[in-house]
Amino acid sequence: MPLEDEREVVFPAIRMHQPIGDFYIGTMKADDLFRIAYFDVRGLREEHGIAKYLGIQRQLNEKRVEEIKRYVTTKDATFPTAVILAVDERCVTIRGLECKDPDMADTSISVLRLRNIPNPEDGEDPVLFRQVARVLDGQHRIAGLVETHGRDFEVNVALFVGLDIATQASVFSVVNLAQTKVNTSLVYDLFAYDKARSPEKTAHEIAVGLDAAESSPFHEKIKRLGVATEGRFGETISQATFVRALLPYLTEDVVLDRDIGKRGGRWPDASNSQLRKMIFRFFFLRDRDTDIGEILWNYFAVVSERWPESWEWTGTGRVLNKTTGFQGLMRFLGPAYRSITGPGGKPTREQFADIFARSRLQDRDFNTDNFKPGSSGVSALANRLLEETNTAP
Repeated sequence: MPLEDEREVVFPAIRMHQPIGDFYIGTMKADDLFRIAYFDVRGLREEHGIAKYLGIQRQLNEKRVEEIKRYVTTKDATFPTAVILAVDERCVTIRGLECKDPDMADTSISVLRLRNIPNPEDGEDPVLFRQVARVLDGQHRIAGLVETHGRDFEVNVALFVGLDIATQASVFSVVNLAQTKVNTSLVYDLFAYDKARSPEKTAHEIAVGLDAAESSPFHEKIKRLGVATEGRFGETISQATFVRALLPYLTEDVVLDRDIGKRGGRWPDASNSQLRKMIFRFFFLRDRDTDIGEILWNYFAVVSERWPESWEWTGTGRVLNKTTGFQGLMRFLGPAYRSITGPGGKPTREQFADIFARSRLQDRDFNTDNFKPGSSGVSALANRLLEETNTAP
């Protein structure tokens, strides 16, 4: 008796030829894709009584899957790059289509039918419907697409037919080793093109404004694209560092707020406790981003005046104007702000100066021995400022 009924998925595809051989680029419905695709995660398994490491995929990162599940529900959700699949040649039927356009005479357009093999010929292994296609790349996208069930979401796929396991492993390795992660500062910089408001766009515009203004404490100190800007000397933090430190004061949910902006919706009012935690939320909700920039300007102007040597230091060994120091100062900003005023208030430079005057830290103290690079140094600086200025967290 067959293990299951015979089933199939049908979709259009174009044959492509590259050095590795022919493969097909097609379009599948998300529902169909996660019904036939499986993840062959590498691990220690027993085969014919011998323990071996088998499989070619990495473990699923559940945090990444949850991020994708949320992302696919947003207005601008898109997966333009192909999910890469490998299919047993027994499971594929390919039927060519006649192309009537003379300009596309050399293009091989086909209809692919992927089917299970629940009742194979003697000596052959069955192929269940849920195991028709082995995923070589894109497993997190597929796992995240489960949330699209019943909705119209199509995915482009690159389908290899009849590849041996060694070649499949090679495809996985080469694709993932060749991918270069995009610099996060560049990603934030591209929010300049976005027409809709969002926390990231606000944070980007504030970073750009503070970097450009000649009298700003951040004048030409921010690496817009995450790398040194040609013709500049003295850039000490990246735009990504600036934006990431600012976002928690603007939003509790970056993805949700961005999607509301994309859809032209209205952000919900924040509670008093939320406004106390997110000290700039009041201004963001009222489209008063300039006020946020002014507060940051006042705060860091005082820092630059209180510890001028360390703030202008461009060599090694000092941390105040670099990632560790900036993040520690941003972490202290919330408590400092709340000690002066409440939601919607705009502390003056003098009020911030009164707080920092209570600190016993000297320029020479902002070194990597006292504040080590990384999260421990960030926490150490923020905690020391809280203690010395007698400021409540």
